[in-house]
Amino acid sequence: MLEGGPKFAGIIDLNKNDNNYYDLSQGFYQKLGEGTNMSIDSVGSLQTSTGGGSVAMSIDNSSVGSNDSRTRILNHQGLRRRANDNYSVQHSVNRRGKVTHALSDDALARALMDSNTPTEGLENFDDWTIDLRRLNMGDAFAQGAFGKLYRGTYNGEDVAIKILERPENDLGRAQLMETQFQQEVMMLATLKHPNIVRFIGACRKPMLWCIVTEYAKGGSVRQFLTRRSNRSVPLKLAVKQALDVARGMAYVHGLGLIHRDLKSDNLLIFADKSIKIADFGVARIEVQTEGMTPETGTYRWMAPEMIQHRPYTQKVDVYSFGIVLWELITGMLPFQNMTAVQAAFAVVNKGVRPIIPSDCLPVLSDIMTRCWDANPDVRPPFMEVVRMLENAETEIMTTVRKARFRCCMSQPRTME
Repeated sequence: MLEGGPKFAGIIDLNKNDNNYYDLSQGFYQKLGEGTNMSIDSVGSLQTSTGGGSVAMSIDNSSVGSNDSRTRILNHQGLRRRANDNYSVQHSVNRRGKVTHALSDDALARALMDSNTPTEGLENFDDWTIDLRRLNMGDAFAQGAFGKLYRGTYNGEDVAIKILERPENDLGRAQLMETQFQQEVMMLATLKHPNIVRFIGACRKPMLWCIVTEYAKGGSVRQFLTRRSNRSVPLKLAVKQALDVARGMAYVHGLGLIHRDLKSDNLLIFADKSIKIADFGVARIEVQTEGMTPETGTYRWMAPEMIQHRPYTQKVDVYSFGIVLWELITGMLPFQNMTAVQAAFAVVNKGVRPIIPSDCLPVLSDIMTRCWDANPDVRPPFMEVVRMLENAETEIMTTVRKARFRCCMSQPRTME
């Protein structure tokens, strides 16, 4: 069993009595199908790309799943295939002019779409219960120990579908996954902002949970940077996208919430190149710091107080944003020459941070260094980050206009 990443000695104040908690926060994916790129972080978090698409959710990572699509759910009483079962998983999905079908032996998809099993309510969020008759399942593109991610359509719209399987013989884990599911539904149903991924709906069945969100065809920021061979994006676009993230996070913090896993993998790119924040499955209401799973998140983006298992506030998201801003400006993976655990150790014990380029605008350098300061009190709130980025955007536009003016003035005049 994995517990949200290895607990490495040498980092201050590691809790030695939390061997029984389950961290449901990181996506532990296995590759499904051709054209899927997969890289592993040494904390046990796999990032999966699918050639442009991405999903706004995470899957439980507590043990490695099998590539075999015939999962444990086939063994649940009442879910074994019967001759007269009505499986609507064969609905077609139109992709790039070709019609494809979900695998007929995909147990989770069949179980979700089986009209012989009842759909249960969402506890205070019944209005968000999806109508499975309007859901067309596409192929799975990633899977974990307790679920899979699928592409599909709902009412004709491209969507991302997460299906989680209820553990049959582990009541404690099942209860925690139920809590995680309810929390994610609550968060997604509550958050309404242009820079937050849009929640479409969810449903429960006796042995599984399902969450549906809009699908980002542009993939995640990390996938985008990887496709560019880790080259930086144009500065104007980098600042615009950073502003999208900062505005979305200002909204989240304004509601008294913490994301806790803000990173480039959880920032999705849409058709207009705008950014939407995704994966709120690990978010918590800020006052609930007591008992929070301390290693939630991913080490390369994680604030030192979280690594150290110390109490923390919304400022952990500000730290992570500083790392994300550095990614957008440089195009590189943070601490790319270190393992994730080495990076965490260096951040806490040696005060190491990513190297800011020498030609970086001072205003952007100032934002990064303040955001990832070791002292959370020094880190600016997101509303202030928004103002600083707006100033940077103005400075960039002014510089561009001046450069164009100088370019025009330097052109030799032709003689009549």
